[in-house]
Amino acid sequence: MKLKKIIKIITGTLVFLTLPSLLFFGFLYFKYNEDLPTGVQGTEADALAYKMLDALNHEAYKNTNYIEWTFKRKHYYKWKKNKSTCDVYWKEYKVSLNLNDASQNQAFVHSFKVMDDDLSKELIEKARKYFNNDSFWLVAPYKIFDKGTERRLVTLENNKKALLVTYTSGGTTPGDSYLWHFDKNGKPTSFQMWVDILPIDGLTATWNDWVTTESGAQLPSFHEFGVFNLEISHIKGTK
Repeated sequence: MKLKKIIKIITGTLVFLTLPSLLFFGFLYFKYNEDLPTGVQGTEADALAYKMLDALNHEAYKNTNYIEWTFKRKHYYKWKKNKSTCDVYWKEYKVSLNLNDASQNQAFVHSFKVMDDDLSKELIEKARKYFNNDSFWLVAPYKIFDKGTERRLVTLENNKKALLVTYTSGGTTPGDSYLWHFDKNGKPTSFQMWVDILPIDGLTATWNDWVTTESGAQLPSFHEFGVFNLEISHIKGTK
């Protein structure tokens, strides 16, 4: 087969495979992409934030010392919140994270401690990123007063109030912003995202199917995110 014909076949195959994806992305971009809204910092924004915390029984969450959950049936967590440690499990790996002292982190394969420094660092970094992402989908409402956060009151077109929270530091991707939407009682129902890892700004993810743990903390077990679903299972929370 001549080289010219081979190149033509390869080019045609790539166009056939990528064109639908590009068209679909273009449709999503023009349909959902939104500019980051502006809002006002101050007491009204903080009051709306406190209303959300009250609706979720923030005191119960603060008194929850241990949380266990599985994210998308892939990552399993045992988080000792009061001790700032978490065991992260996936595939044949386990990483014990100390969230205050990175020198205490340890990685394991099939229950054997990883002695190779490069592999250990790689697994620990992966576990840290997993924890930052997956725990956010579980407890983000309780993090709106974390160090480095900014809160702004946003008035929507229907005159409803929303809360824009920007993380200026911490986590894996500082600078991300989330616009929280609420029901009449102040309980979050969804947020829109302006985050580095997403190519479309303002995408919405729901916060629903709340579970009340043994400790009284309220945690979500399901998120609808465009054409994707994020399931959080095996949720436990104790004092």
